[in-house]
Amino acid sequence: MKRILIVEDETSIALALEDDLRHEGYETEVASDGEMAAHRAVSEDFDLILLDVMIPKQDGFEVCREVRRAGIETPILMLTAKTQEAEKVMGLELGADEYITKPYSARELRTRVRAHLRRTGAPAPHIYRFGDAELDCDRCELRRGGKVVELSALEFKLLAAFVKRSGRVLTRAQLLDEVWGHGTNVTERVVDNQVTNLRKKIELERTRYLVALRGIGYRFDGEGVTER
Repeated sequence: MKRILIVEDETSIALALEDDLRHEGYETEVASDGEMAAHRAVSEDFDLILLDVMIPKQDGFEVCREVRRAGIETPILMLTAKTQEAEKVMGLELGADEYITKPYSARELRTRVRAHLRRTGAPAPHIYRFGDAELDCDRCELRRGGKVVELSALEFKLLAAFVKRSGRVLTRAQLLDEVWGHGTNVTERVVDNQVTNLRKKIELERTRYLVALRGIGYRFDGEGVTER
């Protein structure tokens, strides 16, 4: 049974989320403030965290930061009435997997929870296909039409980060941490330069995979990406 931590200080909302998710067959636990949430997320095993931003003692951003600093990779879905772009960017940069704005429907939330649990519960695929290309993670190789496309080690890691999260926005800070390594002393401009180089190798004249989102980061639009 998948175990979900609900971080919500409003009792009525927490109970509604518990009832709905338990009805779906999940085991749920509730934390009503940020300190409790951070402690439980780090010390216990959960498959997913639903994290409200406006909670007492530590807000959701602080909780997210603390959980990721502890090396916990559990998917975090941030729930908030805040709609400012800067706050969404902050949540993503701190390691949240998704940002869901209130009001949301119970059906929408269930769908997103299922999607994240499917991704974390499935074995990691070895080959990703998009268009006429395939990324072979075992051989660290990109092939197009059966022919190897020369990529540097950095370009391969960058492409893998995008393809594995096809359709999701990745901030420059997230890419720096994953591809260059946490704490690496390079500027975000380096990410832009490497994305430009990567585009030249994977995008044909009428094909666009890497989409820039001004002030946020990039998204890999690989509709039809398949895995095996």
